[in-house]
Amino acid sequence: MSASSITRRQFNRLLASGLMAGSAGVFGQTVQAQQQLPGNRHPVQLKVAAIQMLPTLGDVFSNMNQAEQLILKAIQQGAEWIILPEMFTSAVAFHDSMLKAIQPLDGPPLQLLKKLAYKNNVVIGGSFLAARSQQVFNTFVLVFPDGTMFQHDKDMPTYWENCYYQGGNDDGVLSTPIGPVGSVLCWELIRSQTARRLFNKVNMVVSGSCWWTLPDDADPDSPRWSDNLKMLQNAPQKVARMLGVPVIHASHVGNFEGFFSPELPDVPYHSSYLGETMIVDADGTVLARISDNRTEGVVTAEIKLVDKPTPTEAIPEAFWIPEEMPQDWKEAWTRWFERGADYFNLVTQPYLATGQINEYTPEYMR
Repeated sequence: MSASSITRRQFNRLLASGLMAGSAGVFGQTVQAQQQLPGNRHPVQLKVAAIQMLPTLGDVFSNMNQAEQLILKAIQQGAEWIILPEMFTSAVAFHDSMLKAIQPLDGPPLQLLKKLAYKNNVVIGGSFLAARSQQVFNTFVLVFPDGTMFQHDKDMPTYWENCYYQGGNDDGVLSTPIGPVGSVLCWELIRSQTARRLFNKVNMVVSGSCWWTLPDDADPDSPRWSDNLKMLQNAPQKVARMLGVPVIHASHVGNFEGFFSPELPDVPYHSSYLGETMIVDADGTVLARISDNRTEGVVTAEIKLVDKPTPTEAIPEAFWIPEEMPQDWKEAWTRWFERGADYFNLVTQPYLATGQINEYTPEYMR
């Protein structure tokens, strides 16, 4: 079987069986190398899916069940790569339920993705609150049919996220069997340093968000509503243009009920997640999008992994990419590092020490 004659489904099966090591030289060779094989002169194409979830805050196993059903729906639509939202097992808010959402890195969420990837010959990715060595990270895992896994820890938590996990320090470049893929989570999409560390290093970006908005009782005439939505809507397209690669962006929608902060633990923060799940081509064109911000769903599209990315938009020198980012939001984002770290040290780490994250095992893992 020549490299030019195998189908994409066959390619996934070869990855799962390890046969690519014999037919193409090295199991982990890049897309660029594969494209240099005789008769294979076209960009690699993939049918990909981005999933939009309607989560139940902090309810890991309810959200896992929803994720599984949506993954199966994406598979029925022919998707070969399937991306879930950031923190697909829990979503996020400042709320006691978030502690129970913390799972071992190799626990039920990862096992679910491995099971579905293996059974259906697909690649699946999503992030969750993952514990290891008495620390917690917002870890994105990308799982291949043979069980091979690549991971990225979000670099900096956003606002109250600091209460439940810590920032990672990897570059977000996943050296996958079909080439280098960039992993970008939520507000990583709007920081220039993210684009700079991926620039000229990846052939596509897989991204998930859990992007909330103002509390329900905020001034309905405030321009912050539209500013926030505009930042989210533009973010995947801007990253695509800055890197010259396709972007798959999965997200959450729906209402949630949390609280403002550790200093105001009884003051409600009732709000919603904004969605904007989309698949974007390398030039920033939206190929598919879910415009309904009230329900879950799946969107699919064919993307091309170009050999030589051609960016069409410059990466800003400023720390934040969006010009509409309000100054007081920037300042609050910085203050939360210390505020959230105190909560993490006083509440989250002692919870980890109890060992409760290992108490429940789903039926399919028994």
